[in-house]
Amino acid sequence: MDLVGKVKDFVADKVADMPKPEATCTDVDLKDVSREGIEYLAKISIKNPYGVAIPISDIEYTLKSATRVIASGKVPDPGSLKASDTTMVDVHVKVPHSVLVSLIKDIAGDWDIDYEIEIKLIVDLPVIGNFTIPVNQKGEMKMPTWRDMFV
Repeated sequence: MDLVGKVKDFVADKVADMPKPEATCTDVDLKDVSREGIEYLAKISIKNPYGVAIPISDIEYTLKSATRVIASGKVPDPGSLKASDTTMVDVHVKVPHSVLVSLIKDIAGDWDIDYEIEIKLIVDLPVIGNFTIPVNQKGEMKMPTWRDMFV
């Protein structure tokens, strides 16, 4: 193996052993009900092991119910991760009423939606470049009641 190959292997081993940011979805809740649809809020906790702030390049999300995509999108300009700390990031997911009508079979039984949310946090790590942190969570979201809509 030549010198360049050995250097590549060495660097690859060191990068693989470096600590990387970790993220978890702590909560998904009803945020707002409007004429356009229902807005849910996913709260993401991201732990930054580095002593410097790290910019978040992008946040992409996909909300599924019964394996069907009911909402997807990106969060523009999500900010940065605090140095050596945990940062909370809010991901607003808007679901149009027309999509909810198509899920009536799931909703009618227990007035909730069984969901799976997939979030990709893309951070810009020094030396490494863009690094994607996948966050997935499954659960149930309660549908708003008449009281929620008119309070």
